[in-house]
This record gives sequence, C-alpha cells and structure tokens, in this order.
Amino acid sequence: MEPVHFQKTFSACFDCLSDVSVLIHQAGKAANLDDRSIYQVETAVDEACSNIIEHAYGGENQGKIEIDCISKPGELTVRLQDTGKPFDPDMVEAPEFELSLEDRPDHGLGLFFMRRWMDSVRFEFAGNTGNILTMVKKAGRIS
Repeated sequence: MEPVHFQKTFSACFDCLSDVSVLIHQAGKAANLDDRSIYQVETAVDEACSNIIEHAYGGENQGKIEIDCISKPGELTVRLQDTGKPFDPDMVEAPEFELSLEDRPDHGLGLFFMRRWMDSVRFEFAGNTGNILTMVKKAGRIS
C-alpha cells in the first residue's frame, strides 16, 4: 500500500490547535493506529505546536506552522516546520518528578511526553528554512 500524505499550513495560534488535531487524527486513522496511539500523537503534536507558538515565535500569529504527515500501514510520521527562533532540546532540563507540583518548573513536560510516547523525535535546524521537528509513531508500541 502506498503512503498517504496529509499536508497543511496553519497560522501559529492556539485557536488553530483543534484543526491541527483533526489533521493528525485523520493521518493516524490512515496509518491504522489505535485510538490510544492517535491520542498520544495528537498530544505530542499539540505540545510541539504550543512550544513553537510560545518559544519559536514568541506569541500567537507571528508565523506559520507547516505540518506534513506520512501515513503507512502501522506507522505515522509527522513533520512540523516553522521559521521561528532555533530550539535546542538539550537545553531543556528533564522534569523532576520527585518535587511537589508547587515546586516543579512549569516547563519541560511537553518534550518529556513527546520523547516518551513517540518512537522517534528528531530536531533539525535548517538555517534560512527554519526548524524541523520529525516524530514517528509505530503501531503496537505500548507507552
């Protein structure tokens, strides 16, 4: 079976995230992922888009987020591209779960869940073409 492509460019705004979720859900169904896996991909992409809006662009409506999904039987690849400030995932500290909720920093969990729920998470910085985040989810992986 040939891969199915889903591609759309969204304004970098929080109100657009529900439309992003619809696209990811369709791509997940086309890849034959189960509902739990689709939810995990939707959440990972939502976190990534929120980070792009907040950190790469510094706020809403400052740029675009291009999303390209490739659905193959049992595997979904999601590629997000933005032209905001570069992001170095190695600069994000791991969450400290032993701390109480009040003492925990309010950042870092999104990246933690992306890495935990997805089979592959890769960041690229392409100079003039911006930042590229590629995540892969395979069917049947329990996380």
